[in-house]
Amino acid sequence: MAHLGRLLVPLAALVLLLWAVPGAHGRRSNVRVLTDENWTSLLEGEWMIEFYAPWCPACQNLQPEWESFAEWGEDLEVKVAKVDVTEQTGLSGRFIITALPSIYHCKDGEFRRYLGPRTKKDFINFISEKEWKNVEPVSSWFGPSSVLMTTMSALFQLSVYIRTSHSYFVHDLGIPAWGSYLVFAFATVFSGLLLGLCMIFVADCFCPSKRRKPQQHPTKKPSPELSQPLKKVEEEQEADEEDVSEEETENKEGASKDTQQSGLRQRSVGPSLATDKS
Repeated sequence: MAHLGRLLVPLAALVLLLWAVPGAHGRRSNVRVLTDENWTSLLEGEWMIEFYAPWCPACQNLQPEWESFAEWGEDLEVKVAKVDVTEQTGLSGRFIITALPSIYHCKDGEFRRYLGPRTKKDFINFISEKEWKNVEPVSSWFGPSSVLMTTMSALFQLSVYIRTSHSYFVHDLGIPAWGSYLVFAFATVFSGLLLGLCMIFVADCFCPSKRRKPQQHPTKKPSPELSQPLKKVEEEQEADEEDVSEEETENKEGASKDTQQSGLRQRSVGPSLATDKS
């Protein structure tokens, strides 16, 4: 019996340990995880969002306070979430995260940055006493759902893709660093040319160029009131021209007659001179 009692004691301790460990480490966190796929849920309801990085010491110190604050989420009717900027670069670009940790408050799609003390009590007072009303909201131009911030998010994701591709070319494929840079340079030039051609095609589709035709000056027809005086003037000009032509012909005939008479006179004078000499 003594030997059996010795075996039961360690066995009971092992059972208690196995029962206690899942309760301590398997407790479900009340902090929600936001990603590039589900971030649009922020646009409805009230939220408190923390942007952090696993390597950031300040973020690590904030985690216990943030977890404790999340336990009050149901009582305060606020959803507590966090975003890992090392994995969700698109969200980091949407909010322009320049310091860690960064905390934002969102109420029905209106965003405000929290700049107060970072303790559980201060977080609770910020929500319960509605201190967020004293903070100026982020402009709609720079809101995470705006076109500008959507473009910024795409640029952040593109930068991560380029960095990942560079490391793949250099470390996995063994391409020199300058070779990787050359590949990206050609890709940039090619994409720029392709984008320019697409823009020209779209511009021609929506605003086609018009071919200019030579301007034809319309001939104005004279009115019947003006046509009669014009006809009279033309008839007078024609009559004057006929008179001039008749005078010219008469002058020519007179000149020809004069030349004939002078010729006859010379001929008649010629024989008379000959008889006188003889």
